[in-house]
Amino acid sequence: MVTTEAAGGGCCPTMDLLRSEPMQLVQLIIPIESSRHAISYLGDLGLFQFKDLNAEKSPFQRTYATQIKRCGEMARRLRFFNEQMKKAGLSPSTRSMISNDIDLDNLEVKLGELEADLLEINANNEQLQRTYSELLEYKLVLQKAGEFFNSAQSTAAALQRELEVQHSMERSIDSPLLLEQEMTTDLSKHVKLGSVSGLVPREKSMAFERILFRATRGNVFLKQAVVNDRVVDPVSGEKVEKNVFIIFYSGERAKNKILKICEAFGANRYPFTDDLGKQFQMINEVSGKLSELKTTIDAGLLHRSSLLQTIGHQYEQWNLLVKKEKSIYHTLNMLSIDVSRMCLVAEGWCPVYASNQIQNALQRASLDSNSQLGAIFQVLHTKEPPPTYFRTNKFTSAFQEIVDAYGVAKYQEANPGVYTIITFPFLFAVMFGDWGHGICLLLASLYFIIRERKFSSQKLGDIVEMTFGGRYIIMMMALFSIYTGLIYNEFFSVPFELFGKSAYGCRDPSCRDATTVGLTKVRDTYPFGVDPKWHGSRSELPFLNSLKMKMSILLGVAQMNLGIVLSYFNAKFFADKLNIWYQFVPQMIFLNSLFGYLSLLIIVKWCTGSQADLYHVMIYMFLSPTDDLGENQLFWGQRFLQILLLLSALVAVPWMLFPKPYFLKKQHEERHQGQSYALLHSGEDPLDEEHHPSLHGHEEFEFTEVFVHQLIHTIEFVLGAVSNTASYLRLWALSLAHSELSSVFYDKVLLLAWGYNNVIILIIGIIVFICATVGVLLVMETLSAFLHALRLHWVEFQNKFYEGSGYKFYPFSFALLSEEDE
Repeated sequence: MVTTEAAGGGCCPTMDLLRSEPMQLVQLIIPIESSRHAISYLGDLGLFQFKDLNAEKSPFQRTYATQIKRCGEMARRLRFFNEQMKKAGLSPSTRSMISNDIDLDNLEVKLGELEADLLEINANNEQLQRTYSELLEYKLVLQKAGEFFNSAQSTAAALQRELEVQHSMERSIDSPLLLEQEMTTDLSKHVKLGSVSGLVPREKSMAFERILFRATRGNVFLKQAVVNDRVVDPVSGEKVEKNVFIIFYSGERAKNKILKICEAFGANRYPFTDDLGKQFQMINEVSGKLSELKTTIDAGLLHRSSLLQTIGHQYEQWNLLVKKEKSIYHTLNMLSIDVSRMCLVAEGWCPVYASNQIQNALQRASLDSNSQLGAIFQVLHTKEPPPTYFRTNKFTSAFQEIVDAYGVAKYQEANPGVYTIITFPFLFAVMFGDWGHGICLLLASLYFIIRERKFSSQKLGDIVEMTFGGRYIIMMMALFSIYTGLIYNEFFSVPFELFGKSAYGCRDPSCRDATTVGLTKVRDTYPFGVDPKWHGSRSELPFLNSLKMKMSILLGVAQMNLGIVLSYFNAKFFADKLNIWYQFVPQMIFLNSLFGYLSLLIIVKWCTGSQADLYHVMIYMFLSPTDDLGENQLFWGQRFLQILLLLSALVAVPWMLFPKPYFLKKQHEERHQGQSYALLHSGEDPLDEEHHPSLHGHEEFEFTEVFVHQLIHTIEFVLGAVSNTASYLRLWALSLAHSELSSVFYDKVLLLAWGYNNVIILIIGIIVFICATVGVLLVMETLSAFLHALRLHWVEFQNKFYEGSGYKFYPFSFALLSEEDE
């Protein structure tokens, strides 16, 4: 049983770029024996979004919870292997041949064996490393303590000779207490001294000595020696600066205190003998064991490295397989089980054009699993809004992301992403117009585009990844910046006569002050862009300000009109006549009666060369519409046209406000009245009542709420028409700022350094100029212009027609697994 009819809701050709793909809600009935193959093939296809039919169940109550747990355990082992490879400085091979004959059960056993082997190797290597570090520390103790004993014996002999010649019985504070006690007591009454030796971290050595002195009341003798090189601590495995110490004490109580203090300070203790012969013997034994351990450790590391390399060759393949299996069982858990029919029931959204591809995938799954029953594909009719799906490629996806960041389009709503491909980089370029800077941006974007295959397979930093993702946006912005830079005639703020010679020349040889007062037109008008003679003249700033300000208003009014026109196409597509007659029409009248008229005045003034003051014309159009325009009149009948446009704008406001709420109320009453008659006519059929539960009740129509909403919308549009038009003046402001910054860097850095006739100063000036150009103009100004262009699209353009209240189409696709987190 296969049904291929599409869901209702209006027809729209698939190739219409303004609309999202027509979607349909589909029910799949899949035999259990072919369910895994079917989900796998649908994941390869990537055109079906499953609905969760078991939302009331917890993850542990679902059918395939055991399989997901197995896949999670295998994923944990793979993460463990990846961590071990990173520690060893290895990376998984991306050239492993993918074979389809890998069984999940065999892979689970293999991963378990490899994990056990690796854990055993790590444990053995850790134990060997710890023993090696302990022996190395022991060797240092033997060497440093031996040196101390040799020096102590010579010192003790000298002190004994000095004490023998002394006749006074007064104690010397300079002689050690224990040594004096040993010299003055009888040999038969000698107290046997014990010793503790080891290593203590150098940062704790002073506190260690102080605590020892206080705990034993000074009845110990401590000697420390600095170890020059860092020592690997056996416990932590980190390299630490340490001191060798040896402590002499008397009595068990003192010994217990010393041992506890050593333990508290993390001091490693090692035995030591005062017999020189045994010292040399122990040093030789420790050195021999160290060499043996080093050989064993190297062999273990070599074996571990070879094992990790073997894992690395298959890691990507295993990881992808585990991810696929886990996602398949996650999806199967979203399906409901029909136990009586031994099948799984799935529901989800798919594009209408993908129906045949999905049916072919289901048939292939039935054949590969040797199922006697085929899967059933059936289209369901629903009032639930479908997800929004636009087919994009690597060029258009970045522009679509700009639109989606504001809000995902409602199903079948006009997509502003199509116009954004051109309007966004163009508005950016209006603010960034310099063809030298544009070439720099173009080279940077081409670098990412040419090497996109290499960068797409690497893990990049946040900033680089963001730049790489927008490489085609940057390329378009660069191309439009070159175009507008040629119009502005600016190359790092320097004008060039690229399209011919300037139309202006000096009136006489004394004309050298580079002002328009001393210039006269000697040739035809410069064919393309701004005449190079304007740059550097005293009239440059007023001329360019006037040009860019008027150009910003023209571009803004044109883009806002485009937004209102798109609202008409939305209303026409959804058959909403109220929005056409009581929203689109009055909005067009209001906007163009004021700012469309202003745009007309700008164009007429440019074409006629009139000296009329447009500020005066627009202000007195509201204050004194019937007054004579005088010298500000641009064409015949202008005063009558202004009065007509002003009245039209005033009429458009109540036109937007009052009719729509009343007509909505009337439609609601008629619809409710029709439902009541339908109830009386069909009240004898209980089955009909079950299928039409909406007939038993209706939503209350809150006229006040609708009217307030329309009032807010009207006020927002009327005030927004003024504020949005003024907002487009940012095009002029940022273009002026970019031009002036570029001019300052060129004049005050590069030319200033050139004027010193010093090579060193010139080199420094060039370096400062490059750093300022890259850091300020190519990075900060690019980001600033990008954000302002983004605001113009989101607020000034899209709010005229774009609701953005939809939700995105997220199909089940294996291609998206690498982009998602674990």
